[in-house]
Amino acid sequence: MATTNLNIRTEKAIKDQAESIFNELGINMTTAVNMFLRTAIREHGIPFELKLDVPNDSTAAAIEEGRKLMADQAAPRYSSMEELKAALEV
Repeated sequence: MATTNLNIRTEKAIKDQAESIFNELGINMTTAVNMFLRTAIREHGIPFELKLDVPNDSTAAAIEEGRKLMADQAAPRYSSMEELKAALEV
């Protein structure tokens, strides 16, 4: 398979942010660009979304609240669903 170089220009911040995401996904910039190009050819257009699962603000706040409760020794603890339901009066 013959290869060729592809030179593109982009803002440094954009490149750095993209590389960070690709690294988390376990791929490098070259692999990401090749994935994009091959899929664009197959799909005959802009092909796909590839993104990290980032919680929205509401979910992030709930996760933080849960972490604080777990760290708070005074927070109530329940050893069964029945105990929790009783405490919630459900």
